[in-house]
Amino acid sequence: MTQAMIHQENGVFPAVCPLDCPDTCGLLLHKENGKIVKVTGNPEHPITQGAICNKVRNMAHRVYHPERVLYPLRRVGPKGEGAFERISWDEAIQEIAGRYKGLIEEYGSESILPYSFYGNMGILSVDGMDRRFFNRLGASRLKQSICNSAGNEGWKSVMGFNGGTVPEDTVRADVILVWGGNIVSTNMHQMVIAEKARKAGAQVVVIDVHKNQTGQWADWFIPLYPGTDAALAVGLMHIMFRDGMVNEEFLQKYTIGHEALREHVKEYTPEHVSSITGISIEDIEKLAELYGRADTSYIHIGNGLQHHDNGGLTVRSIAALPALTGQWLKRGGGAAKSNGGYNSMDSDALERPDLRPNPEARTINMNRIGEALAMNEQPIKSLFVYCSNPLVVAPDTERVREGFAREDLFTVVHDLFMTDTAKYADIVLPATSSFENTDLYASYWHQYVQLQEPVIPALGESKGNVELFSMLGRAMGFQEPAFHETEEEMMARALDFPDNPYLNGVTLDKLREHRHVKLDMTPLETYLDRLPTPSGRIELYSAQLEEAGLPPLPTYVPLKEGYDGVRRGRGHQYPLMFISPPNHNFLNSTFANVEKHQKLEREPALQIHPEDAEERGLQDGEMVIVYNDRGTYEVRAKVTDKMLPGTVVSQGLWWEGEGRKQRANALTPDRLSDMGGGATFFSTVVEVKRKQ
Repeated sequence: MTQAMIHQENGVFPAVCPLDCPDTCGLLLHKENGKIVKVTGNPEHPITQGAICNKVRNMAHRVYHPERVLYPLRRVGPKGEGAFERISWDEAIQEIAGRYKGLIEEYGSESILPYSFYGNMGILSVDGMDRRFFNRLGASRLKQSICNSAGNEGWKSVMGFNGGTVPEDTVRADVILVWGGNIVSTNMHQMVIAEKARKAGAQVVVIDVHKNQTGQWADWFIPLYPGTDAALAVGLMHIMFRDGMVNEEFLQKYTIGHEALREHVKEYTPEHVSSITGISIEDIEKLAELYGRADTSYIHIGNGLQHHDNGGLTVRSIAALPALTGQWLKRGGGAAKSNGGYNSMDSDALERPDLRPNPEARTINMNRIGEALAMNEQPIKSLFVYCSNPLVVAPDTERVREGFAREDLFTVVHDLFMTDTAKYADIVLPATSSFENTDLYASYWHQYVQLQEPVIPALGESKGNVELFSMLGRAMGFQEPAFHETEEEMMARALDFPDNPYLNGVTLDKLREHRHVKLDMTPLETYLDRLPTPSGRIELYSAQLEEAGLPPLPTYVPLKEGYDGVRRGRGHQYPLMFISPPNHNFLNSTFANVEKHQKLEREPALQIHPEDAEERGLQDGEMVIVYNDRGTYEVRAKVTDKMLPGTVVSQGLWWEGEGRKQRANALTPDRLSDMGGGATFFSTVVEVKRKQ
């Protein structure tokens, strides 16, 4: 099948969307004369059903982009200028292996650090041969916590594992809260399901700091100050206990800590919560009544609200709400933050930590890469970057850039494009697109595992991660059979994982036959009886968090950098809170270099409230400088009332261009969140002035 698809000049072939998106859509690739000419949705996929977003619809523009890197390159000019010469793969591999051997001898293997994330969600692309190589090398470990670690830890502190309500069932809900998630842009099929529920009579409420496309679509949009979501969640609990909306039988049978919680929330009166969040007392009461009296209620917990100093406690507080009314017993009720726990595969078989000669090797948090590159003790002497673009996506970008500019830092970048990061590399290696690879995809939202086989040959001399890191392993002299396994052997090992009963029946043979296979969800029927929390119950009170020095009950903790309705920004040096969520046509920094997507988004913009604009004498459409002690960001002002005063919003992560400073993350801190070592992108304060 694989070779047939590659070499068949014309036809329509199955594929999978590789983007870091919950939907993991089934696709159809249309080929003419050996080239992909159109990307459509696969109507046979049970969840995505043929509907796809504009990003992946235009994926062929990215695959065949005229600026795609097709050959290995070596830097010939200063770092950052992007001056390179073409070299052969043999030269590239030998140079990398030679430099690594020298660094290991002089500085030790932990002087080498891989830096990667999920620019391609295929498990072989980011969790396979690459991990084997760096484990066997003995490199420093990377804590991949830039996206969802705070929220995942917050959720697990309540429910024990990363799994919640399955998407198909949410059509049964009569109240749907979309809390901190722009699902129209980032989870469109959840929006489709919610729309079906709405047509059947459900009410959709969106709670967010910004009236984005999802807020505009909702029946009721509730704006609040950034980072105050936990106060609202606990305030709703106050009213639900006060007015007898809780399911006492469920609390007794399935939870621990409900008596302590009942007392704790008494201080979160509607008046107090209103003063913190900026939501009126009337709306807080109305929301509590709507949610607490609903027969079946579902909360969709978005990604952005965890990117705060208090991100873990925020998700924990929201995740505790369904237990109060026993929603976990209702089909379609409950909540979801991530459903990735259902499809967890055998990571040890994939990554082979047993190959590591130094099991106690240090771990570097990817959010602190700027700080890490400035370390004098045990310095990082080499970076290997793949499936990520840290000079755009990492916080405190200027500090990151300074680190990448070090002449003594040997940097390798494996990518499809000469990204802002690649311009600082010593060696740039051409990467295949997902449509040129064999890989396995599992959604962190729906319950289907999918197989991708190559539809076109690798363009130019590009190589996938399995081939690349196998070559590097052999060049380093690694003799283990692990570096000779095929993609098929690796995928079969990953799926053969009896520890996860949800994988029962998901095999490579079935995937070859059907392209997508549903997880065995029967264990979900009795999961409340055996939750993997320390108590085995839903933990409204967490002794583990208390031991870690965190509040054991759902609690609002003010931001370290930021304001709320009580702690206002006016009069401070940097009085505005800066939020930089995704835009509609990019995915993080992916597609930011594709002309069609650039035209759709036009240019970076800063949404600023009319009151804040008037106070600074700013007009709609003029260029402004957003700044703080970390850096500056040049952008065009867009005066709007889509958020509360005191908050400014710039959507999308843009590459540098046109001589302007376009990196939003030049402003964001590299502090770590309260749980999971997560990013705190949105706990950022700034000032804005007209560009002279």
